[in-house]
Amino acid sequence: MREAAVEPIVLAKSIDNSGIVREVDPRASRDLLSLLLLVAVLVGSLVLYAWPHFQLRQTAIAADGMQRERERLLEENRKLRLEKASLENLGRVETIAVRTLGLVEPPPERTVVVEAPAATPPGALVASSRIEKREARN
Repeated sequence: MREAAVEPIVLAKSIDNSGIVREVDPRASRDLLSLLLLVAVLVGSLVLYAWPHFQLRQTAIAADGMQRERERLLEENRKLRLEKASLENLGRVETIAVRTLGLVEPPPERTVVVEAPAATPPGALVASSRIEKREARN
């Protein structure tokens, strides 16, 4: 005996939901708004807490960089002062003048000694261009 195959019976009924309108639950909107407000307050307080720490770290990094720059500049200044002192050495200048430039010391008859002017005695008048202009007008 052969068994007969049983086919399932499908009842298809079309459902039309186009006429159904979903109402907005005012409680759900209020809950969502309060949740968003709570998250905004938490994020704001986190920012207010973290901002000074971030600024302090940035300031410390900048101060450290400036301190390193100051030390570098002080070292460079020291080296430049040492170089200036060596370049101003009169023995070195004389050596360069004689060896490189071929300069010689002038003979005594071509040497002129310039002395500093003597101090004017108290109460003495010194002529100036202003006095000369006044006398020229008279």
